[in-house]
Amino acid sequence: MDAYVIGLDYGTDSVRAVLLNTTTGKEEATSVHFYKRWSTHAFCDPIQNQFRQHPSDHIEGLENTIKAVLKTSEINPSLVRGITVDTTGSSPLPMADDGEALAFKKEFENNPNAMMVLWKDHTALKEAEEINRLSKSWGGVDYLKYEGGIYSSEWFWAKIAHVYREDEEVAKKTYTWMEHCDYMTYLLIENKDLNSFKRSRCAAGHKAMWHEEWDGLPSVEFLNQLDSRLGKLRDHLYKETFTADTVAGTLSPYWADRLGLSTSTVISVGTFDAHAGAVGARIEEKSLVRVMGTSTCDIMVSSNPLFLKKTVKGICGQVNGSVIPGMVGLEAGQSAFGDVLAWFKSVLEWPLNHVVLESKILSAQQKKELQAEFDEKLITKLSEAAKDIPLDTTVPVALDWINGRRTPDANQHLKGAISNLNLGTTAPHLFLALIHAICFGSKTIVDRFESEGVEIKQIVGIGGVAKKSAFIMQTLANTLDRSVMVVESEQTPALGAAIYAALAAGLFHSFEEATKVLGSPYIAEYKPDPSQTAIMAKLMQRYTDLGISIERLTHLNRS
Repeated sequence: MDAYVIGLDYGTDSVRAVLLNTTTGKEEATSVHFYKRWSTHAFCDPIQNQFRQHPSDHIEGLENTIKAVLKTSEINPSLVRGITVDTTGSSPLPMADDGEALAFKKEFENNPNAMMVLWKDHTALKEAEEINRLSKSWGGVDYLKYEGGIYSSEWFWAKIAHVYREDEEVAKKTYTWMEHCDYMTYLLIENKDLNSFKRSRCAAGHKAMWHEEWDGLPSVEFLNQLDSRLGKLRDHLYKETFTADTVAGTLSPYWADRLGLSTSTVISVGTFDAHAGAVGARIEEKSLVRVMGTSTCDIMVSSNPLFLKKTVKGICGQVNGSVIPGMVGLEAGQSAFGDVLAWFKSVLEWPLNHVVLESKILSAQQKKELQAEFDEKLITKLSEAAKDIPLDTTVPVALDWINGRRTPDANQHLKGAISNLNLGTTAPHLFLALIHAICFGSKTIVDRFESEGVEIKQIVGIGGVAKKSAFIMQTLANTLDRSVMVVESEQTPALGAAIYAALAAGLFHSFEEATKVLGSPYIAEYKPDPSQTAIMAKLMQRYTDLGISIERLTHLNRS
């Protein structure tokens, strides 16, 4: 009899569910739910780099997508053997001592500081700087040793310290914090004991400075020097962590009834979207999987015992057991990838929204159709025009740091920049410069891995950008001067989450066995064009020079 599993993938704008047949490997049904509150920018202030989400968006998405895939597939719900949740990170959420998210308490229902602090929230710049200074000066364990040597404002402790300092009431009423992937898992299972709940190895190791070398999280002594409330919080967190193929519990009667599933359905420990995406893409040693969405996460795994101790400078952590148990997971990434192009689209869209669509000449239906046509054709038209621009002409130089720099060497104070403009610069020229920038940012990550002794033999791309833009993927191959493979699945992270669920449910004996049956094949390969690679290398030098100048200027302005 066929057995099924569900992978839930929580992204920045939406959640996606995949119902997977573990016998055939077929994706029987998929469903996408867009967050209602997030779409209105509720609890966000982009000027202040504040991005928060209400957990109701996530819970509504959980229910709607799972019910949708069950309805579409028409399978017997009792055959669903497991569920795994993957999410963005670090995206922590404050919890009360009764196990309820603080956002659901009446006094906090409209308080941004009681919401989930999304990965792209950079309000904790000051706190991240404090952690970096203290780690170098306090005279004890170097807790940043396996975090690439630099702590980011995108990560767990910096965000919590910032919220506590900004909001005394939230600090008083918070008992513990959970990463998004942990919270959704905790919500689904029967056992609601906060102290014994199994936390994600991926989240703890890559974002919260957890490591076996110092027996868990940073010490109370270290945390107290940042803020005494962090030292107190440590006792309400965790010591052990668990890999995503581990059973966290079984589906609670409440959620079994609400979803139409069985209480025997296994819920595995949660994980990060990029790590699940790498699993869905059949990651193997010496393979770099690029999860390309609003930002990028660049994932590698290594069985080399050297990387249990040897640290890779300037990345987002290396953790034994993240991604694939028994191997060291290495993570890097860009703080903005698709977001760079989304920003440019919003700039071009401003006159449309505030002039054309406010015109009394057009009917409401015409405005709706015009907006739809603009959204459908803009990137395609820009790509077609950009493709025809000779690279030996005057092309602007841009930086991809529009949301700061994640790797190599995290620095969220950095901003995007564009230079080399003239009166002949057009929208396609700027679009091309931005595509170059995100590809050059990708190259710096590949270069850093290799300079640190991490061998790369294959590049794999997943995500919307990888599947939708042949122009960007070819430019990336030309920039990296190596082939880039593209995965077939439309929902690779959700697929990877489903693979974790299948392992937790005991349907396979190993990752190799599971990914051979369930992992996604490749549908495209972009090979570097020899006539373009040398030109891209010269253009990247201009990117590097501009980056050095902007980084120096940023430092001077801050001092």
